[in-house]
Amino acid sequence: HVGIAVTSIEKALPFYVDTLQLKLLGVEEVESEKVKVAFLKAGETKIELLEPTSPESAVAKFIEKRGEGIHHVALGVDDIQERINELKEKGIRMIQDEPKRGAGGALVAFMHPKSTGGVLYELCERKDAEV
Repeated sequence: HVGIAVTSIEKALPFYVDTLQLKLLGVEEVESEKVKVAFLKAGETKIELLEPTSPESAVAKFIEKRGEGIHHVALGVDDIQERINELKEKGIRMIQDEPKRGAGGALVAFMHPKSTGGVLYELCERKDAEV
């Protein structure tokens, strides 16, 4: 999926649902990350809208620094810990060395953008294999 930082999911949804005609799959709060997220079906992938629920959240800091827009690109993996280990062996700096629970109960870990050409990539392991 592609994660997009927004100041308000409520204000952003009409563009995605009415204008782009994407199907809203659901909205949930991820308390550990201090965000509310909305997933939308976009062809063979999804768009994840991220709204900060606290000024201390990473997404709030992102919006403050860069404004609304693309926040991260998520890549589906079968075994997240194995991929973390492989990436670290190849010199990729991880933000998390151990996966944590993200939206929809997925296991997630982020690569540091300084190791990936300025792009924040998220590894995402889901039982249903959809990212």
